[in-house]
Amino acid sequence: MSADPTTVLAFETDCHIFSGCGFPAPGLHSFLFEPIIGDADSNIYFNKTMLLALLGTVIIVGFFWAAFRKPKVVPGKLQMVAETGYDFVRRGIVYEIIGKKDGEKYVPLMVSLFFFVWMMNLWSIIPLAQFPVTSIIAYPAALALIVYVIWMSLTFKTHGFVGGFKNLTGYDKSLGAVLPMVMVIEFFSNVLVRPFTHAVRLFANMFAGHTLLLLFTIASWYLLNGIGIAYAGVSFVMVLVMTVFELFIQAVQAYVFVLLACSFIQGALAKHH
Repeated sequence: MSADPTTVLAFETDCHIFSGCGFPAPGLHSFLFEPIIGDADSNIYFNKTMLLALLGTVIIVGFFWAAFRKPKVVPGKLQMVAETGYDFVRRGIVYEIIGKKDGEKYVPLMVSLFFFVWMMNLWSIIPLAQFPVTSIIAYPAALALIVYVIWMSLTFKTHGFVGGFKNLTGYDKSLGAVLPMVMVIEFFSNVLVRPFTHAVRLFANMFAGHTLLLLFTIASWYLLNGIGIAYAGVSFVMVLVMTVFELFIQAVQAYVFVLLACSFIQGALAKHH
C-alpha cells in the first residue's frame, strides 16, 4: 500500500513501517486547514487558527477579568497569579527598557501583547488544539505591524519630522565622511529590517518547533511495527523532550517579542542619539 504524505495523518492507523507505507513527513500541508465556516471563494472564511486565536483572546480576557473584577487587599490565588504576571511584564520588561516614568502608559499594551503571544504559542501543546497560531506568519506580522505603527507615530510625535528622520537614520555629525552611509544603513534597518525580523523571529521559531514536534510524533506512530517498536520508544521520548523544550521556547518568544517592542518605543522616546 502506498500513501500520499500530504494526506496521511499521525492518527491513520494503517500507516506503519514495513507495511508498504511511506513515511508521512510533515511539511507546509501540516499548516493548512480547511475552513470551518465558508470557503476561499466566499466573503466568510473561518478556520482552525482563527478559532484558536479567538478562543485565546477570550481566555486571556476572561482570566484577567475574573482575577481583577473584585480585587482584594489580600489577593486570592487567581488574583495573585494575575498580579505576578502583570508585574513581571511591568517591572521586568517595560520599566527595565523604557523606564518607570515613560513606560507606565505602555504597560497595558505590553501585558496584552505578552499574554496574547504566549497563549497563541501555548496552543501547540494543548490537546485537541495542538497548533501554535503564531506559526502562521499573518498573526506575528499583524502584531508587529501594530508595534511598528506605534513606534513610528511616537518617533515623529516626539521629535517632529526632521528630528524623527534623524532618529531613524542615526544622524550624528561626529561620524564625518561615513555619515551618509551610516544614515542609509540605519534607515533601511529601522524602517524595513527591524519590523520584518520582529515578526519573522516569532513565526520562524514557532514554525520550526511545531514541525519538530510533528516529526517525532508521526515517527513514533509510524515506527510502531515489528522491530521498529524499539525506535518508536526513542522517538516518543524525543516527543516528550521537545514538548518540554517548546514550553520554554514559547515563553521566551513572548518575552523577546515584547522586549523588542519596548526597545523600539524606548528608541522613539529617547531625547539624545
